[in-house]
This record gives sequence, C-alpha cells and structure tokens, in this order.
Amino acid sequence: MKNVPQIKIGLVAVSRDCFPESLSVNRRKALVDAYTKKYGADTLYECPICIVESEIHMVQALEDIKKAGCNALCVYLGNFGPEISETLLAKHFEGPKMFCAAAEETQDNLIQGRGDAYCGMLNASYNLALRNIKAWIPEYPVGDAEDCADMIHQFVPIAKAAVALADLKIISFGPRPMNFLACNAPIKQLYNLGVEIEENSELDLFEAFNKHADDPRIPDKVKEMEAELGAGNKKPGILPKLAQYELTLLDWVEEHKGYRKYVTLTGKCWPAFQTQFGFVPCYVNSRLTGMGIPVSCEVDIYGTLSEFIGTVVSDDAVTLLDINNSVPKDMYKESIEGKFPYAFTDTFMGFHCGNTCSSKLSSCSMEYQLIMARALPEEVTQGTLEGDIAPGKITFYRLQSTADNILRAYVAEGEVLPVATKSFGGIGVFAIPEMGRFYRHWLIEKNFPHHGAVAFGHFGKELFEVFKYIGVQIDEIGFNRAKTDRYPGENPFN
Repeated sequence: MKNVPQIKIGLVAVSRDCFPESLSVNRRKALVDAYTKKYGADTLYECPICIVESEIHMVQALEDIKKAGCNALCVYLGNFGPEISETLLAKHFEGPKMFCAAAEETQDNLIQGRGDAYCGMLNASYNLALRNIKAWIPEYPVGDAEDCADMIHQFVPIAKAAVALADLKIISFGPRPMNFLACNAPIKQLYNLGVEIEENSELDLFEAFNKHADDPRIPDKVKEMEAELGAGNKKPGILPKLAQYELTLLDWVEEHKGYRKYVTLTGKCWPAFQTQFGFVPCYVNSRLTGMGIPVSCEVDIYGTLSEFIGTVVSDDAVTLLDINNSVPKDMYKESIEGKFPYAFTDTFMGFHCGNTCSSKLSSCSMEYQLIMARALPEEVTQGTLEGDIAPGKITFYRLQSTADNILRAYVAEGEVLPVATKSFGGIGVFAIPEMGRFYRHWLIEKNFPHHGAVAFGHFGKELFEVFKYIGVQIDEIGFNRAKTDRYPGENPFN
C-alpha cells in the first residue's frame, strides 16, 4: 500500500550488571534467529554495539539504532535488567516502543543460567509508570526466543499505526452537510494524537478542479478507470470529469502535505457538490482509498482517521459505511436462518453511496446516486460505484472524540455474508455476534455516529492494542460482548 510507513524495530538487549551478560547476549542472538527464520530480516535490526547495563550504554545503543534508521524500539530483558537505564532508553527514543523478557530455558541450568527476567518485567513496568513513558507490553510478555519473536511481530501493526499518526495530515474540504452533526467532533484530540489537520473551503477545491480542466493526464486516467470498471462502465461519459477530479485531489495531496509523510482526505460530497461539479465523488473516493489514501464522506474527520488506522494495520484497502438498515425478516428466514450461526439481531446492512473500492466488491458498476437523484437531475448524480460487498471476514471499528474531548472507540469482528442485498449502493449483509446488544448498549449508549470503518479481515486484536497504545482508556473501548457478559447499564432482567 502507498501512504503507509515501513517499520524497522531496533532490538536492544539489556542486562543487570550482577547477572551474567552472556545470558542477554545469547538470548538476543536466539531471538534474532527465531524472528528472521519466521518473519524475515527486513523489520528487525539487532543493536550490536552493546548490551545495555548502564546509562552510558543506553546512550550508545540509542545513537546506534537512530543511525540504523529504526523508527520503533524493542527493549529485551535478557535477564533481570537495569531498570533505570532500560527505561531511560525508552524515554529518549522518539517512536513507539515495547518491552518483552526472556523465559528460563531449562530446568538443568537454574543456577548460573537463571535470568529472573520474569521479575525484571515488574520493575520495568513500574519505572515506565514513574517516568510517564508509554510502552507496549504484550499480553504475556515473557517467553523463549520463538515466543518473543511472535510478540515483536504482533508489535509491528501497533508501531506502524503510531508512526503513521505522528506524521499524518488530514485534509478536509467544506463543513459538514446540514443535519450531519453526527459526524462533527472537536479536533483537539487530533492534535493530542499528533495529527495535523488542514481545513479548506469547497470553493478552494472547486477552483483547483477548474484549473485541471485541460490537464493532459486526463486521457490516461480515463483509460485506468475503464480498465478497472470493465463491463461495469455504465456511465462512460462521466469518466473525464472523474479523472479530472482525481488528478485534482492527488495534486492537492502532493502540494499540501507539507512536512507530513501521510495524508487522508475528507470532503463535503453533497448537496451543492453535484450541481457545481456535475457528478458525485464516490468512485474517485473509492479509488484513492484503494491506493491507501482514505477519503471519507460528509467531512467525517474521525471517519477518515479511523480508515487510515485500519489501512495501516491491515496493509489493505478499507471502507467507511453507514451502519445502515436492518435485514428484512423474510430475507433473514430465506437466506440466513439455519444456514449461518446468527440470530436475526446479529445481522444488519452496511451501506454507502459508492465509496468502497472495486477490489472489495463482488462485482461493480458505475451508476447514478439514487438518493440524490430523488431531488436533483440524474445526470449530475453520476459517479457512484455500486455493487454488493464481497463476502468474507471483516472488522467494524471506529475511533471518535466525544463532544467533551474524550477519545472513545469500538472494535467488533464479524463477516459479510454471501447473501444478495437486492438493494443499491456499495452494500453488504453483515453479521456480528451479539450485534443487537452491541448496537444498543455501546454504539447508541456511547453516542457514536452512523459511520463505521470496515477492515477486510479479522484485526480486532491489533486494533484494540492500537487504541490502547494511542491513549484511549480501556473503559472507553467497546466490543461486542458475549451473551453472558453484560454491558454497564444493560438491564439484568432482559
């Protein structure tokens, strides 16, 4: 994917000076061998300059991993570890960091070969808290070489998200449409996350679009679109305008990203957009999102932020959908009941006008936007990509700021069912276990808007850890709880 960082983790082993240094040396070597064998050599850099036992060693190691271009850090307790030096290393490293520790290898060597890193992790976590240092600690942070290799691999998407957010700019065009206060949220938390935002007028975008009217790249861009759409190219006459618009956005990104490496977009796609631009932007939004540059609808700033996090974590295209409508009971009885392990209230339809990229649809066609065409001439509503979303595993999730500046999130894994929607837009029949309760007691109770981001695959574990790492409080991260696990405020007599 474009527009996402590559991670290089500096592995620094530490040792308490009253323990044999050889424990950390040998265990680090075994860890590097295990990681390279299972995950390759590109992501992990072994700091060879020293085993950190002192503050001087800490400075040497820090300079070495910076010189090597590392943008993430793994502090590895080969034995008990020097709590001051190891946490100072984390403090002075500018980037995401994790801690893990070595398990004892064998019952036959528990005198000179015992490292006590199980104990050392407690001191490390205590000292991190004393210094207000944020570091990721795995679910069970003590293991042998293979275990710790897996822990570091689990850290990669978390590190990618943290690095990406620290260098992200969100570019928005226009205020939210009328009656879409649901997508409105204070931008203060963006700055707390390290994200920059550039807010523009629709007029700025319209001026830039008009300046691209005779862009010589338009014919080649049209050919790209024709190849992608194939037989679904039902509105060929609109493609030159869509190509002009896509070039406008791509140029805007390059000209306005400034000192930031990564960019997402969000725009006011109605009601005046269609009458002035002469089309709807859905298909172009889908194409940019497929490139790794998410574009959210209706100036949903936290929506495009959520999409970007999912893009980075999954290394794949995502989408943004309305948690839209219930599945009709006759459709449920005919196509779902007895065929899939879901109750009626586990199901719903996720929909948006046409912003889901073609690679995530079972089939696609270029159409006009039916809802908008009810009030506008059909010819100005062309440009939406319609089709049923391809069946498969999904993760529905969102990061949101509340009106009083509290970060809140949710994550729920489920699937898109192979059931024809018999509807319009980019749409699918979704199933999430215990969705009905989750919908009522988290999404509604916690005042989430109707837009949710969708990653194509099960990434609940990774997203949950990302949300924790970037500062969402544990009790502000919702998930679809099991039937026996009640939500706060859920009536126990139901």
